[in-house]
Amino acid sequence: MSNQAQKTALVVSAHSADFVWRAGGAIAAHVKQGWKVKIICLSYGERGESAKLWRKPNMTLEQVKLVREREARAAAEILGGDIEFWDIGDYPMRIDEATLFRLVETYRQLQPEFVLSHSERDPYNFDHPLAMRAAQEARIIAQAEGHNPGETIIGAPSVYAFEPHQTEQCYWEPNTFLDISDVWDLKRQAIECMEGQEHLWDYYTRVALQRGVQAKRNIGITAKRAIQYAEGYMKLTPTVVHHL
Repeated sequence: MSNQAQKTALVVSAHSADFVWRAGGAIAAHVKQGWKVKIICLSYGERGESAKLWRKPNMTLEQVKLVREREARAAAEILGGDIEFWDIGDYPMRIDEATLFRLVETYRQLQPEFVLSHSERDPYNFDHPLAMRAAQEARIIAQAEGHNPGETIIGAPSVYAFEPHQTEQCYWEPNTFLDISDVWDLKRQAIECMEGQEHLWDYYTRVALQRGVQAKRNIGITAKRAIQYAEGYMKLTPTVVHHL
């Protein structure tokens, strides 16, 4: 497939492990279909999501970052995604103008068909909705003819919020299910790269099984198609169709 014809997608991950738990199946599935999927990790999750590492003696911030980057790179390689680490910090995370405009340029260069990021609300982790807000704001700026005139603007890629850890408290409801049964082995391998958060391996396996049950139910329990594992998404942008 030529680069010109290749479809692309963007994943904006607040921390270096988020894309694995929440969108690893989508990344692997689309790469398998010939897509290019870019993963942006805004931070390493070095302060707030690396407790296991911080419990080791004489640990430093830079050491934590190195471990988290190594884990995430290994996971991205398994899934087939193209990963970048922007290292803007976490707990707290802040999006400055330079980061926002860098994300705008990523949209314009990549021209994604869709973007995946976090739920718009999350009382347990303020970095997550901040990442989604940046993804949405950059998407709008990237459509503006007056921003860096002469550059190729983007269309209106669909925006999906992947599953947060506490769905009800985040006001997140899945309205889209992606069958990831044929790439589940890859996602599980990627999950196991995240050694710093081993306590989540089986949790997200259970999530995938549960979403698989829901996905099967929504195509009809008598349907011949078998779905064992799925990811849930909350589509935030309208779908435009020729027929219902």
